[in-house]
Amino acid sequence: MANRILIVDDAAFMRMMIRDILSKNGFEVVGEAQDGAQAIEKFKELHPDLITMDITMPEMDGITALKEIKKIDPNAKVIMCSAMGQQAMVIDAIQAGAKDFIVKPFQSDRVVEAINKTLGL
Repeated sequence: MANRILIVDDAAFMRMMIRDILSKNGFEVVGEAQDGAQAIEKFKELHPDLITMDITMPEMDGITALKEIKKIDPNAKVIMCSAMGQQAMVIDAIQAGAKDFIVKPFQSDRVVEAINKTLGL
């Protein structure tokens, strides 16, 4: 069975890029969200195996959403997506429970490697 992944990013273009990479590599994208609050709702509804989460989003940022999701499910697997130069936020995300991070612009092999590593594949 394909691993079920939730994509969270406020930019539709970025969600499309990640969805494309995941689909080509045999992962199933079960949902998308455009901010942290939506991510929490989708997580409760879809129970994905893994979430890719943008750090900087309107409404609720990725780190706040990560903390909320970890309260719901301490075993939730979240990979943060950051732009170059967000090292401090990446460190905050890892301390809040993120399993890994990928940097924009996305490189397919790095995205797949991070997901495989996080899922133990």
